[in-house]
Amino acid sequence: MGTTWSVRLVPPPGEREETFRAAIDAELTRIVALFSPWDRRSEISRFNAAPAGTWELSPEFWDLLNASLDLGDETNGAVDPTLGALVDLWGFGPPGPRDDAAPLPGDDEVDAALAVSGWGRLRLNRDARAAMQPGGTRLDFSGIAKGHAVDCVSDRLTALGATSHLVEIGGEVQGRGVKPDGQPWWVELEMPAGTPAPRTVVALVDLAMATSGDWRRAFQVDGKLYPHTIDGRTGRPVDNGLASVTVFDASAMRADALATALTVMGPFEGPEYAEAMGLAAQFVERTPRGLVERLSPAFAAMLDEGE
Repeated sequence: MGTTWSVRLVPPPGEREETFRAAIDAELTRIVALFSPWDRRSEISRFNAAPAGTWELSPEFWDLLNASLDLGDETNGAVDPTLGALVDLWGFGPPGPRDDAAPLPGDDEVDAALAVSGWGRLRLNRDARAAMQPGGTRLDFSGIAKGHAVDCVSDRLTALGATSHLVEIGGEVQGRGVKPDGQPWWVELEMPAGTPAPRTVVALVDLAMATSGDWRRAFQVDGKLYPHTIDGRTGRPVDNGLASVTVFDASAMRADALATALTVMGPFEGPEYAEAMGLAAQFVERTPRGLVERLSPAFAAMLDEGE
């Protein structure tokens, strides 16, 4: 999936590390086979390469696609699993970075990729558990699949009796249970370089955290930053001043997707949406005055409880 993972866990008495390592590897191998566009044999790669038609999907693929589209409904398209052509066009997908001779796509290229993108274009046959490939549409779950993988690994560890653990994949984190000394899993918030906000650590007790940051995957042309998060409305990387958005949720999948959605919404609509929906979220915006932090009421309440 183009990223790394790490796990810390408290094993049940008598269990060996190899048992859990094998289980984690098996879980991630299964996830990659479904959702990684970097693997040409994966289900998502096969769908993206398929000719126009209606194609039956595996149960897990179907469930994640529906979860993405439901969040698309809830966020008015700020979550969009159909932007693979645009992700590739801007150099953030499996084809790799664009050529130095043409670092930015032209308007005609963006328009062509937009023509085969858009969550509203995707049609589902629920009776057949199938999705229609109109031809040229490329699914991309990069804004939700890592969080889903975190949830899957966490559930697998819990089933094996390791009920206290911390799972991290590509910066998305899930903490369950507490350590033998009664301490929770403490995780420091990722912050952009130069932020004036104080160092913040959060106790993840049956809680997930996801951060969408413009420094993670980005490139610069003539001093302008182009981050990896694509706005499906414009077909271009987001350009709204948000340096990072962090979201807390019981589900890493939802935290992952909502961090991306709030980034797309921007520094005004995003906080308003977070407040209206009761989301615990932190926003860091780049302004002429420097980096400015803004917290949703639900996140501020979490900090107050921890004092």
